[in-house]
Amino acid sequence: MALISIRRDGPITLIGLDRPDKLNALDQALCDEFTDVLRDLKHEPSILVIHSTTPGIFVAGADIAELLERDAEIGMRGVNAILFELLEEHRWPTIAAIDGPALGGGCELALACDLRVASDRSRFGQPELGLGILAGAGGNWRLAQAVGTPMARRMLYTGQILDAQAAHEAGLVDLVVSPEALLDAAVEYAHRVARQSWRALELTKVAMRLHRPATTLYDMTAQALLFDSEDKKARMTAFLEERRLRREARARAAKEGSA
Repeated sequence: MALISIRRDGPITLIGLDRPDKLNALDQALCDEFTDVLRDLKHEPSILVIHSTTPGIFVAGADIAELLERDAEIGMRGVNAILFELLEEHRWPTIAAIDGPALGGGCELALACDLRVASDRSRFGQPELGLGILAGAGGNWRLAQAVGTPMARRMLYTGQILDAQAAHEAGLVDLVVSPEALLDAAVEYAHRVARQSWRALELTKVAMRLHRPATTLYDMTAQALLFDSEDKKARMTAFLEERRLRREARARAAKEGSA
């Protein structure tokens, strides 16, 4: 089953994430398919708009059940790092249209885009440290680049979650609109970009990457070490158990309410 949809609107390519049953959590299959799409589009002049096909969802994060099973060897493959670098290195600008939670890998995906438009019900955060891992795949430095080092430290060290307005004030988000207006606003933003010189856009993207810190290898190595830690396994196991209990409680409440 396809997890990615593609739609074209003149010079704009809309890439839709379609894993609603898991809140578009970034698992191996979704990352692989997304990576293939970006490689196919690599030489096609296009402004990319990344969005969810389901309202109220962007990317809730990584797939924790899958992360629990990842070890150091898998960590060194840099699955997410490859995806985010391909997105960042797309020759023309990219825009994330965010509606709902953009946490962990979801926030990192948004940060790998050049521009970000969010609905007013969106939330942003990097809660990875609470799960015994780090905001890898370039998430640490991209967050600091977007919001400044002091704010990035607060978000990373405490797991602070920003609502859409706070994210806008911090510089993480360019525009905040209603959920109903989100995709149209993102596409209009993309068309504004597309009216510029495409050659100048391409070279400007290169210029803005010249002083990019070389942290990817460090991120992959540190993440690989953490993937093998007992602390990570214990924290993720506890997270999954907590989530299971919450779901069971909601199911019981719904059953009692309908009785």
